[in-house]
Amino acid sequence: MKRRPAVAGSFYEDDSAQLRKRIEWAFHHPIGPGGIPSVGSTGSRSNPIFIVPHAGYIYSGPVAAHSYYYLAQEGKPDIVIILGPNHTGYGSQVSIWPGGDWETPLGSAQVNAQLVKELVSVSEVVDIDEKAHLYEHSIEVQLPFLQYFFDNLSILPVVILMQTPEIAEFVAEGIWRFIQRHSDKDIVVLASSDLNHYDPHDVTMTKDELVIRKIQDMDYKGLYKVVEEYDVTVCGYAPIMASLILAKKMHKKPYILKHATSGDTSGDKSSVVGYLATRFSD
Repeated sequence: MKRRPAVAGSFYEDDSAQLRKRIEWAFHHPIGPGGIPSVGSTGSRSNPIFIVPHAGYIYSGPVAAHSYYYLAQEGKPDIVIILGPNHTGYGSQVSIWPGGDWETPLGSAQVNAQLVKELVSVSEVVDIDEKAHLYEHSIEVQLPFLQYFFDNLSILPVVILMQTPEIAEFVAEGIWRFIQRHSDKDIVVLASSDLNHYDPHDVTMTKDELVIRKIQDMDYKGLYKVVEEYDVTVCGYAPIMASLILAKKMHKKPYILKHATSGDTSGDKSSVVGYLATRFSD
């Protein structure tokens, strides 16, 4: 089964040469890391978990580039598990693509059907359901960044509709069991999320800081409480919560790489979206 791009030509360029230039632009942007990393040789990975944004590249690309800078430096992973929110409402509460190729203008990434079945078998909440993925952008926009550096990627794409601490716990536990069964594999987990939406820049920065403090404290239940009580419109808080739970299991700590808003890249600070890049390391 092939999954064709849903947002090529809108969130990012649909021409491969122009898309590569856009990714390079993101790395060199003043908000970005300032350069393109050299791809490291595979070996021990210090940073197995990242938080990445998922908006249009002209807005969030420079922030996303900070996470991919560290990821690329440590070489090509054997498997990338990508957790994203379900914006469309289609499909199951937690949905994984059944298998086949995920296409972008930079080529195809492979979803191994056997690995899909295995992740489902060790998780209590993940269903095989392609409907949830057909029009969802939160996972798709991560692939060109990965494909810029790595060929023949193996990915496991999971979108989460029911964003509660309990669901995040189930998702994280399933991934943890999967990782333990594949201890010989180099596995990276990406939590795809934007932060606060459509408030002025200063308001968004203040609201985002409430969330960032909970990430720094590794407090996933506190993060959920902040989102609910202070109306912080984080769209992927379940992926972030799952990443915090996983990081605790792996004894990794969060390092904030970059926090900015769409106003920092577009210049319009009247109504913005917040973006965060974070790595989890020793």
